[in-house]
Amino acid sequence: MAQQFEKLLSPLKIGQATARNRFLKTANGTSFMEEDQTVGPGMIAFYERLAAGGVGWLTVESCGVEYPLGVQHIHYDKDGNPIASVQLHLTDDKFIESYGKLATAIKKQGAVASIQFQHAGPWNPTGLLPKTRDTQGASTMTQEELPGPDFNPCREMTPEDIDRQVELWVSAAERAYKAGFDAVEINHGTCHQGNTFLSRVWNKRTDEYGPQSYENRTRFIRRIISETKKRCPGLTVVALMNICEYNHPRATTIEEGAQMARLVAEVADGINCRAEKYGHREGLLQPDRILYPEPPANLPKDLDWSRNGKGATVPLVEAVKATGVTIPLWTACRLDPYLGEEYLQKGSIDMVGMTRRLLADPEMPNKVAQGRMEDIRWCHGCLHCMDERNKNRRLNCRINATLGRELFPEFQSRPAEKKKKVLVVGGGPAGMEAARVAAQRGHDVVLYEKAGWLGGLLPVASMVKHLETVDIMTFVKYLETQIRKEGVKIHLKEEVTPAIVKKENPDVLVVAAGSAYTKFHCPGNDNRKVLTPGGLHKQMKFFLKFFSPMTMAKLTKIWMPVGKEVVVTGGKLHGCELTEFLTQRGRKVTMVHNGPAEELGEGMTGDDLMNLWPWMERKGILINSDVTYREVNNRGLVITDKDGKERLIEVNNVCTTQEFAPNNEIVQKLGGLVKEVYNVGSSEKPGLIVDAMREGAKIGYAI
Repeated sequence: MAQQFEKLLSPLKIGQATARNRFLKTANGTSFMEEDQTVGPGMIAFYERLAAGGVGWLTVESCGVEYPLGVQHIHYDKDGNPIASVQLHLTDDKFIESYGKLATAIKKQGAVASIQFQHAGPWNPTGLLPKTRDTQGASTMTQEELPGPDFNPCREMTPEDIDRQVELWVSAAERAYKAGFDAVEINHGTCHQGNTFLSRVWNKRTDEYGPQSYENRTRFIRRIISETKKRCPGLTVVALMNICEYNHPRATTIEEGAQMARLVAEVADGINCRAEKYGHREGLLQPDRILYPEPPANLPKDLDWSRNGKGATVPLVEAVKATGVTIPLWTACRLDPYLGEEYLQKGSIDMVGMTRRLLADPEMPNKVAQGRMEDIRWCHGCLHCMDERNKNRRLNCRINATLGRELFPEFQSRPAEKKKKVLVVGGGPAGMEAARVAAQRGHDVVLYEKAGWLGGLLPVASMVKHLETVDIMTFVKYLETQIRKEGVKIHLKEEVTPAIVKKENPDVLVVAAGSAYTKFHCPGNDNRKVLTPGGLHKQMKFFLKFFSPMTMAKLTKIWMPVGKEVVVTGGKLHGCELTEFLTQRGRKVTMVHNGPAEELGEGMTGDDLMNLWPWMERKGILINSDVTYREVNNRGLVITDKDGKERLIEVNNVCTTQEFAPNNEIVQKLGGLVKEVYNVGSSEKPGLIVDAMREGAKIGYAI
């Protein structure tokens, strides 16, 4: 395995710091900081876990250099006064001690301890920052001049403001140096304050910081880097910058970005290369997700889209290298170990930047080095993690239940005090995770699944979540591999009966049988035009006996037992996904929701919704909220709209996506046969994959 990943597993020196391998954890926010704004045991445990997993270079999350103006993840009261930040800011010497504990923990595990510094400037990705903030940028920008909805107007920084900002940046880096960090990253990318100098979208100055030359545009960042090195001898200083921007007539071109990077490389020890696309909150931080629900017409031309976003921004690094830059360069764009090795061997990149994959499996680097590829929990790329962060909530992962909960008592893995026989009913994500954790702790586990395969509804979900089809099925395979390795006995095509329970004679019964289907409450709900989730799932499960989800996804574009004109009832996650799925298969769809407009898209990430709503509008999909379902008849669905007007939507089929319900039937039938009984996952409370994994793990640790 070491030979297969020869370059990836080799060390690299960047400035004065040497990474043990080429895995580079890029920065991402967590909201794990303490109420007193310090780094506490929870955050330290999170980062120490990442370091122990074998990553070579670990960059601590975006840390503000000024408070409160330098951070974007912060709560304000109704009068515009800051209450509390959920984002790090190293703005005072009093924080050095707690940051020092963090740096020590990272280095103790053999990783380079780096920290990213940033200043929010006009960027307002959460939409929660008040307009009353004294927002500053390279130039004054009115509301009308802003390049997108996720910004606040800003005033031009005076020469005195620039000097003061340079001092803020350098002072923060100096504190990190005193705390024991090996490196700092100066983030002037995305839409932060620093980029307002680099980009002609923002920079209209006429002085030595203006856009008239590359030297002027990079003067601010070069001053910060040079002064930091002067005051912190031995500290490695790397830069993060946009090599190109899109969706604006004055956006930085790849040629401009490469030339500016060449100048920055004269003072920096390394560069993290990024791209930005205006008009969308996350820009191109996760380039793969702009392909949802379909690739946009204005797909950034300079990037590589041949792998559905994986490796998309590697051409930026190649463009910078082409100018003669020799310091280490990298980017983060859904790279995995295989692609990373390929690009390293080509010389396209020098480090493999990643975040989401390491959140899904912090031990990935060690597993790669040990040849345990089948044990890697592969990220789905769903953006659940980043969506939680953008809502100023604690970071968590859809498939890694213990992420961010390293010190939570209910997620501590300890050997079982007493070995028990555990019978798990249901082979979906909750059941498999409960089985995996319980078996790992030493229990004797047997799992029954009435279908002919494991995964529950995940194979069905993978057909609809087309960007994640392969990743979801790989995840199912991962869970199956793990429970088999832990010695779980698996029985497929067997429905658990009282007789089976008596035969197995378990000490513990874990019911993870999935949710129950509720009835579509509307007169005419038995009309043959009505297609229910239960009915559709039953049909898809039948065909999944013969075809893979990937093949099924393709075949449904040729034929489906659904008419050409359809109304989807329900506008939350399942309704939105079904509407998209049917539309991409040539159906004319109307979506109606018997709830307020605020519920539309509930359960989806904010970034996906930013793409989905305009896509639906372009496709001519009519969306109606606040409706009442009156009747299904032979012509279609009769509703009363929010204006109180009754009307008929003429369609071939009415596809319902009503709420699911707890599934108590099995517990009631079998629970009396076993002393210790748990109802888990959607069987106990209908939810999403993240809920199933969390609750499954929690039960596995509790037994």
